[in-house]
Amino acid sequence: MTTTMPKTVDTDRDFLALADPYRRELTAHCYRMLGSIHDAEDLVQETYLRAWRSYGDFEGRSSLRTWLYRIATNVCLTAIDQRGHRPMPSGLGAPSEEPERPVVASGEVPWLEPAPDPVLGADAADPATIVTARESTRLAFVAALQHLPAKQRVVLILRDVLKWRAAEVAELLDTSTAAVNSALQRARAQLEEHTPLRDELVEPTDPAQRDLLERYAKAFEDADIGGLIELFKKDVVWEMPPFPEWFVGADHAVRLITAQCRPAPGDLRMVPAAANGQPAFGLYRRGDDGVHSAYHLQVLSITDEGVAHVSVFFDTSLFPLFGLPDRL
Repeated sequence: MTTTMPKTVDTDRDFLALADPYRRELTAHCYRMLGSIHDAEDLVQETYLRAWRSYGDFEGRSSLRTWLYRIATNVCLTAIDQRGHRPMPSGLGAPSEEPERPVVASGEVPWLEPAPDPVLGADAADPATIVTARESTRLAFVAALQHLPAKQRVVLILRDVLKWRAAEVAELLDTSTAAVNSALQRARAQLEEHTPLRDELVEPTDPAQRDLLERYAKAFEDADIGGLIELFKKDVVWEMPPFPEWFVGADHAVRLITAQCRPAPGDLRMVPAAANGQPAFGLYRRGDDGVHSAYHLQVLSITDEGVAHVSVFFDTSLFPLFGLPDRL
């Protein structure tokens, strides 16, 4: 019969001291699994609560980190069963060809959310580790993960991102190593269909990117539509949950901005941010009172040819997570 160690103040302190350093990477893990930073933070709390309750039974046969990941993964699998997956508009259907037509929000869809860099950032001195962490939290990668069945998602994240051995994953999922390897092969094949080439993206520290971002923000603030066209790739993708419509092509993107937003110089202000290892902006729109209020959050993918993808999130509850004020 197993006896549980009684909880004491020292036991609680010991658990918190040992477990708390893993909180950020567990948040990143839950975010990859669920595609929601709000859900991820809630599930990490649930993970720590379950771990604290069971800490007296922890026998140390695996590392504390591995043990916490096992708990977090199972918590995430339960959440996926209950909540389903979180898509982006581009994952639901063909692009729209009518930028001037009014768009209609689809509030019943649980859309993918961006995540702040400080929450997901790698805490490591090794630059290669930091690059790997950035690639595994890019918005396109997390969106592609949402297309995978839950078990394949787990296998791919644990094997390819966290570098677990196949036998460890098999033990967690109560299956065979052969089944894990088969699931990984299928997951990799499906992911290739949805994830853009990594080497196309410009690194955030690139000086040319910084210049492009400054010009991009100024074009919005000056309502310079011609300037935006010069910065977009010809086949730029523009999508904006909770609206299911999405658009391909610089002409469609600027027609959409012109028709749906109708900005005048000074109406919009852009505040830099960072999300999913990518450049981002909080966009503020001037109201009738003359005050610029939070309007939407843009996350950009940039290549040597210009802005390749703009993901626009109209959920202003995200602004505080990015350290962005409600009003300017």
